[in-house]
Amino acid sequence: MKVAALTYQQRLDALRATKMAQTREKQAVLGAMDHDDWAIVLPPPELREVVDAISGSGEPIKDCIFKGWQPKANHPSGGMFGPRAVGDNYRDFLERHPVYIDPMSSLAGAYMFNFMSYRKPYWNPDFDFSDLVPEQEKYKLIHGIGGSQHFCQDLQIGLDLGWQGLLEKIRAYRKQNYPHGHDFYHGIGQVVHGVQNWIGRHAEAARAMAAQESDPALRQNLDELAAINAYLVTEPPRTFREACQWILWYQMTARMYNGSGSLGRLDVLLLPYYERDTAAGLLTDEEAIFHVACLLLRDTAYLQLGGLDANGHDVTNHLSYLILEAGHRLRIPANIGVSVGAGVDPALLQRAVEIIVQDKQGYPKFLGTDQVVEGTAKNDVPLKAARQRVYSGCHWSAIPGREYGLMDIVKINFGTVFDVALRDMLADRDASPSMDALWDRFAYHLGRAVDVVAQGLDVHMAHMHEVFPELVLDLCCYGPVEKGLDASHGGVEFYLLGVDGAALATVADSFAAIEQRVMQEGRMSWNDLLRHLDENWSGPDGERARLMMRGVPRFGHGNTAADGYARRISNTFSALVHAKPTPDGFRMVPGIFSWALTLSMGRVLGATPNGRRAGEPISHGANPHPGFRKDGAPTALAVAVASVQPGYGNTAPLQIDLEPSIAQDDLAQAQIASLIRTHFDLGGTQINMNVLDTQTLLEAYEDPSKYPDLVVRVTGFSAYFASLSPEFRKMVVDRVLAAEKA
Repeated sequence: MKVAALTYQQRLDALRATKMAQTREKQAVLGAMDHDDWAIVLPPPELREVVDAISGSGEPIKDCIFKGWQPKANHPSGGMFGPRAVGDNYRDFLERHPVYIDPMSSLAGAYMFNFMSYRKPYWNPDFDFSDLVPEQEKYKLIHGIGGSQHFCQDLQIGLDLGWQGLLEKIRAYRKQNYPHGHDFYHGIGQVVHGVQNWIGRHAEAARAMAAQESDPALRQNLDELAAINAYLVTEPPRTFREACQWILWYQMTARMYNGSGSLGRLDVLLLPYYERDTAAGLLTDEEAIFHVACLLLRDTAYLQLGGLDANGHDVTNHLSYLILEAGHRLRIPANIGVSVGAGVDPALLQRAVEIIVQDKQGYPKFLGTDQVVEGTAKNDVPLKAARQRVYSGCHWSAIPGREYGLMDIVKINFGTVFDVALRDMLADRDASPSMDALWDRFAYHLGRAVDVVAQGLDVHMAHMHEVFPELVLDLCCYGPVEKGLDASHGGVEFYLLGVDGAALATVADSFAAIEQRVMQEGRMSWNDLLRHLDENWSGPDGERARLMMRGVPRFGHGNTAADGYARRISNTFSALVHAKPTPDGFRMVPGIFSWALTLSMGRVLGATPNGRRAGEPISHGANPHPGFRKDGAPTALAVAVASVQPGYGNTAPLQIDLEPSIAQDDLAQAQIASLIRTHFDLGGTQINMNVLDTQTLLEAYEDPSKYPDLVVRVTGFSAYFASLSPEFRKMVVDRVLAAEKA
């Protein structure tokens, strides 16, 4: 069939088939991928070497690096540190990066390597924080020192200026501020030069491919790609397609640099181009959907649809629906959030629910716009700025171009803090154990953990610009280029540093189990409890004790002791985090979220009094443990998670998994929409939802190859089920089975 006869959907189907083949190759070469379904395309075998690396979130991953290429070090440790060394090396990296053009796509380019994988060592050893290490290890803190990105640029800056305009801006401020920021301006300029080279090589490759192409439709598309990208090397985009292509270059550059996936409000950014092109008769809705789908295909960026502008007006527009439709037609992992709020177009929610039920892809997710705005304003952020905060990552938001947050990196495991507190209390021979004493010890150690995190964040903020500055995101922020300062070091206006708690239900249920079985009923002594924990509930006696402790009414059941403890833990944690800034004056913002660390934080935690065995996963984010009650769980779940919100603009997402049998008709879909609105009315901030057929999921669990295109929302991100490790697949299955039994 000639390409001229293909519809846009047929071209998307072909592109999707190519992506599936590329995904299978990644699964074979890299193994399990317990993270976002990055659209990375593996380089040819002769150019790649598989290594152990660290992701942008600080987690170990398998990755491919350039075979035979290493960055130039500027430190005895072998590391590259600071803007000059990092910028020089990233330019070299980009200028070596292979070209990728799919003639079926309206956009050129794909990324094949992660520059982050060359951050070895991860932190400059000259900036010592060994004084913090003992307590970091004591509480098993994920301290965030050296973490990168996790804030959001404003792409409008780049769309207005283009790459050459950004370079001229750098040159102008470098001259104005000289000699201040000399290395910073050099490094950030090198990034732009590297991007321009990368784009220019694609234009040349598309032109060469067009000359060899016999199919007229393919040749025309390749000629257009050549012309568009030759223009974008220096000029800002003029058309909708050019804007999509410019954004894609930036997103791929940011993703490769340090894993950044924040995009912002795509429906707002693209709207002027859409309106001009459609008014001029240059663009149809079908073509716009296709261009956006080609953009989403190449990077699973985090973006928001709808929501409020600075003046409180809803920004939802026709393009919001077209972008939602692009994800619907593409049917691959996507991280698009739909705003839900008092002033937001309710039809957007209705269409989003229809799609998530029909596609069963965990797409889209739902955002509590009003709650995020209200909470953000509590951090001394003006209301107009708070309204502009947009969904930018797994569970977090940021003010585009104006806020540095380091969100979703720092984690405090409540389970570890609780274990330290329990053992501390029982080791004190001068005091009798009690619930009040246990709570006091827990609150004390939680406060110490927060203090240690705060000190670590100061280390990060003092030195990150000298270690691995945010050169790509700096380009599209307000302040870094103007001041000659990295976003991590005073370049932007707002600093709201995220600190997340995890294992909420694990600890709430543990408190409740001790209160009922040890204190009220006297069925277990404190010493026996400690013995069972140390022995990991082993033996018949241990198993009976475990089941007894596990049988206490749990968080989420409603009006239980565990529900009360969950609220108390959340409130205490939020107060401790928000009560005072770090010693150097940075505001910390509490959230409750475990991300993909639910398993790894569980591995380092011993047995807990709620009947959990050593090494098993902790509870997922703010959710109750699976199977928390045996009746109408969806509403109870929504109410429980709404009750433990931190309240300062960071979120405690609700993860909910529904069987499609309950959502087949319009009434059921209306009930789902009502559940979403109710959760947000009660104070909820974000919903990650799966509508999954249990039988399909179980068959995929037994043999993932049978359903290679099954997509699930794991947590804040979505991924191919077959790409997940067996542990993560089990976590999703256990969650869904528990929801089905409820």
